[in-house]
Amino acid sequence: MLYRAAELVVSPLLRAYFKPRASGQQYVPRTGPAIIAANHLSAADEVFTPITAGRQVLYFAKAEYFNGPGLRGRVTAWTFSQLGLVPVDRDNPRAAANTIDVGVELLGQHKALGIYPEGTRSPDGRLHKFRTGVARLALRTGAPVIPVGLVGTDKVLAEGSRHWYRAPVEVNYGPALDFSGRAADERSAWSLREVTETIREAVQKLSGQDYVDTYGSSVKVSD
Repeated sequence: MLYRAAELVVSPLLRAYFKPRASGQQYVPRTGPAIIAANHLSAADEVFTPITAGRQVLYFAKAEYFNGPGLRGRVTAWTFSQLGLVPVDRDNPRAAANTIDVGVELLGQHKALGIYPEGTRSPDGRLHKFRTGVARLALRTGAPVIPVGLVGTDKVLAEGSRHWYRAPVEVNYGPALDFSGRAADERSAWSLREVTETIREAVQKLSGQDYVDTYGSSVKVSD
């Protein structure tokens, strides 16, 4: 209900104000399961992708966002759920495996699942090494992977800032990548990395970023 209201009212207002340039929207399937795999520059990414994709895109969010106390906590949890955020417990020792399991379930329900394979926002504007979770999802479910290159969202909302600015934004969608029929390859570390790199190369082509073969989280820790 809330998502539908946002789709009809808020999304057109955001598109009119920010005027994001979108390309390749025809590659996003209107129905059926889809993995929307994008680079990650800003918290604003989760706004600009859904308002240009033409369908609801679900994203994972920290479980604590859904566990606030009292009425305010319940309202927040309901709002996030209505907007398509899915709680995951990142402190659980099996968090990564649980997240994959939840993703498989959502794709089985023919949802579009948004994922940032870098695992964190880029600390320096470059594209960082992808984690293999996206490959596990693609191989296990056979869902098409739609690569997305986001440009300029970090100028709209910088990390650590609460202020949104109007700046040029591009959301570039690429042709679907098909890994169906390869479920057994999930057991191969080589295949997982090969699929992950295929997705990463497609995203990099769309985002135009320089690539560094290091996880973004490692760069943040070293800084």
